Amino acid sequence: MQIEAIHNVTTSQIIGAAIEVHRVLGPGLLESTYVECLKIELRERKLRYMSELSIPIVYKGTTLDSAYRIDLIIEDRVVVEVKSVASVLPVHEAQLLTYLKLTACPLGLLINFNESKVVDGVHRIANPA
Repeated sequence: MQIEAIHNVTTSQIIGAAIEVHRVLGPGLLESTYVECLKIELRERKLRYMSELSIPIVYKGTTLDSAYRIDLIIEDRVVVEVKSVASVLPVHEAQLLTYLKLTACPLGLLINFNESKVVDGVHRIANPA
């Protein structure tokens, strides 16, 4: 129960940061712009994060040259994938689930900034592992 409370506090702070970015900028910009502004808001909230973290892919013991870049990992427990799309598709949620499995983070937030209210674009996904 205590661990869940910590996750709820962290995700609430992240969503608050996203709301502030969206309040100032509105919808329709590039994802990279939202990520940079979100990092500013996270710093103001004293949240630790890693940005554009490269996650190597290992297939049957062989590390592939390709790797995935995760938008943000916050407090070593929440993966944040930022989108600016007309609508979130199942492939976007599948991408976040894959990132959760690769990082072993317990929670992920898929945040679509291309909404009139950004809270309508927030999808919280738990790591099933």
